[in-house]
Amino acid sequence: MIPKYSMNPWHYVNYGPEAPRIVTSVIEIPQGSQAKYELDKESGMLRLDRVLFSAVHYPANYGFIPQTYCDDKDPLDILVLCSINVEPLCLIESKVIGVMHMIDGGETDDKIISVAAHDASVNHFNDISELPQHMLMQIRRFFEDYKKLEKKQVIVEEFQGKEKAYQVVEDSIKMYKEHFPQHDDPKL
Repeated sequence: MIPKYSMNPWHYVNYGPEAPRIVTSVIEIPQGSQAKYELDKESGMLRLDRVLFSAVHYPANYGFIPQTYCDDKDPLDILVLCSINVEPLCLIESKVIGVMHMIDGGETDDKIISVAAHDASVNHFNDISELPQHMLMQIRRFFEDYKKLEKKQVIVEEFQGKEKAYQVVEDSIKMYKEHFPQHDDPKL
């Protein structure tokens, strides 16, 4: 019998030995996609949640940090800036540079902003304050606009730097360990 959560990247991929500075990201959605894929929590497979029907596309590779848990009952979301579109379920070592605080349907839904650690075109960025303003505007507008067309309210509150992002990552790791103690194995 296959145990519950077997091979599920949320539970059986580690967030990385250098967390919260560098984390392992599991990509669900490639940059440029209009498909909203989401991890099926039970099977570990990707599910097509919906197709964005607005004229927007994901401004970065989008996924989650494994072995994290947040107030919205999901793993911690992460955007990974990279010079290429990354295939779904690919693991990327991601350098955390900031966080976007967002309220989605009345719940906190923070998004970690990172750069691909092994992509020389972006890995020189060390803090969100170093990104061009238009990149931050694109990220903000993407989340505001695609939800608006679905008649859902999203409030992008603010962007903060890497120190605040590190705290968000650490808090989500702690919450995961509290909610899923059976997966608290440092060898994973």
